[in-house]
Amino acid sequence: MDNCLDTQNWIVTPEGICKACKPQPDLDSFVEPYRLYRFLTNLEDILLTTTDDYQRLLLIQPLVRRLLTSSYWLQMEFTNPPSNPGWSVRFLYQEHQFPITVQMVAWLPENVSPIHNHGTWGIVAVIGGEEKNQFWKRSPTSEHPNRIEQVGEKNLVPGDIIGFLPDTIHCVEPLGSEPTVTFNLYGETDYSQRFEFDPIHHTVQTF
Repeated sequence: MDNCLDTQNWIVTPEGICKACKPQPDLDSFVEPYRLYRFLTNLEDILLTTTDDYQRLLLIQPLVRRLLTSSYWLQMEFTNPPSNPGWSVRFLYQEHQFPITVQMVAWLPENVSPIHNHGTWGIVAVIGGEEKNQFWKRSPTSEHPNRIEQVGEKNLVPGDIIGFLPDTIHCVEPLGSEPTVTFNLYGETDYSQRFEFDPIHHTVQTF
């Protein structure tokens, strides 16, 4: 069911199609450290000049890879997740009136996220462990207008970066015996358009 190419950068469409992105630049050519404040400045420049979310993801993904390659300290900025609820979130950056979420997320194995979209663009980079993403799409019928169906899945390992559009639907499951640690970046969320889906009862609710 894996419909992604064997590469390290992907973008998942609202139809659940996982598309390979262009090859990344040679990171060895970056001489100066790429610090978080520079990343945020470059990120803001992209958001101000590029309105299409797909193009934003294409432009931001190489910056995320450069940041994580250059700033190794970021890879240690996570909180070990407790057994209950089985996950942890550590915010790396928050600023009033700059609605960007930058965080480190850690998941214990045997925890599965709800099936959901984010109501904004998002980028996830795997730092440690392994996770399975399942991709879904809306498939309404006259009887079940909120019906969805699974269309693909992809196992992600350290070094993989994946981007999601606001209407991309997925769920995440950590694999293996160690916590899965990810760097997560999200745009401004429209909470009225962020949903959790039930594929059994064909229902949806805000998430």
